Amino acid sequence: MKVLYTYCILLISIGLNAQGSISGNFSPAKDFKWLIAYELTPGGEKYTADTAVKEGSFTLEMPINAQPGMYRLVYAVPQNEFYIDVIYDKKEQVKFNFNIQDGLTITNSEENKWFNEYFSKITKAQDRLMEYYEKGNESKKEFTDIIKELKTIQKSYEENHTNTIAHKFIKANRSYLSEDYEDLETFLKHKKKHHFDNLNLNDPILQGSNFLTDKIASYVFSALPSDIATNNALDIEIIKNVKTAADFIKNTPINFQTKALHHIWEIAEANSMGPVQDYTFTNHLKKLAIANGNQKMVDDIESSTRLRVGAKSPEITWEANGKKHALSTMEKAENYLLVFWSSTCSHCLKELPELHKELKGYDSLKVLAIGLEDDEINWKKVSATLPDFSHAIALGKWESEYAHTFKIQSTPTYFILDSEKRFIAKPESDKEVVEFLEN
Repeated sequence: MKVLYTYCILLISIGLNAQGSISGNFSPAKDFKWLIAYELTPGGEKYTADTAVKEGSFTLEMPINAQPGMYRLVYAVPQNEFYIDVIYDKKEQVKFNFNIQDGLTITNSEENKWFNEYFSKITKAQDRLMEYYEKGNESKKEFTDIIKELKTIQKSYEENHTNTIAHKFIKANRSYLSEDYEDLETFLKHKKKHHFDNLNLNDPILQGSNFLTDKIASYVFSALPSDIATNNALDIEIIKNVKTAADFIKNTPINFQTKALHHIWEIAEANSMGPVQDYTFTNHLKKLAIANGNQKMVDDIESSTRLRVGAKSPEITWEANGKKHALSTMEKAENYLLVFWSSTCSHCLKELPELHKELKGYDSLKVLAIGLEDDEINWKKVSATLPDFSHAIALGKWESEYAHTFKIQSTPTYFILDSEKRFIAKPESDKEVVEFLEN
């Protein structure tokens, strides 16, 4: 009996520590060379394994100590754009096909199939409900049918997939549904009130994935009154939501709070919501990032804020002909062009002479070219061939003050300013500079 008991324990132990794999096929094969797996943890992405993709196929052997959870499979750079998230439970061998045009198809892993199937069905049903409201439909029967469908989907997947990783997400995704008909305004009010009811903020797998941060961001940018008429009113309502969301997650680990607030800040930046960016960073994100030891995040955000469209350009000073000059006191013009370049940069030596020639007819434009240089010798020779530009020099090149202030990572870099010296465009090339000015 003792031998049998020991044998059973051994089998259980082997099962819990079995080595699993994630395998699949990518198409078109020529576009995929390597795959890296990261476990999504509350503290960030944790490297797990990597493998080559050969002729479109791969097999990723997962380490024995890999924990059940959500894993991110990165197949290209930038890593935050080109990835696939899958559930790895140490019980199933995960297999899938991925096509750039058609997306992901799970071929082996019931749990991943349930997961994707649930979110596909519930999203379509939720879209039906929003279409119902958007069309001004007042049919109570149709409303009841949609609500019934949503409840049936939710109940079915919750009850049939308990004790799985997918269940954590399915349960947390349960949303507010009214028992009786509600008009749009009432529905939105109640939906906002109950938005956080089922979110388990303390679950490490949910914290590690994008699920919670997406849910929180959805509240911030979507739980809004339907009668907002101006951008200012929109900013005010979103800022109220940021405050509520920050308060809701205040007892979670600092790294999760930082991740969630940074996600909100990024969405605000992508939508040019300056007041929302500033409130989120100044009142919440900055102190969280510092407490989390992420000074780089603080520096990057402050740079983005300093250089965003609508912001006034930082000062630039230089000497020419024995006199001191400054961007702030340059002769009045309709537009100003800042060009950060280097006399040792081959692209600059090609683009700047062409740009100098193209801009000869633009009397309402003033150009300031800032050379990022190690010394003045070559810069003086080359800048002299561009007499219509004003010239400043930033010794120290990439480590110079202006390289840091303007976050210059390559040369040439262009900024177009309005008459008040506020940023209005950041063209990628000399041709884009001319196109912008022409339009």
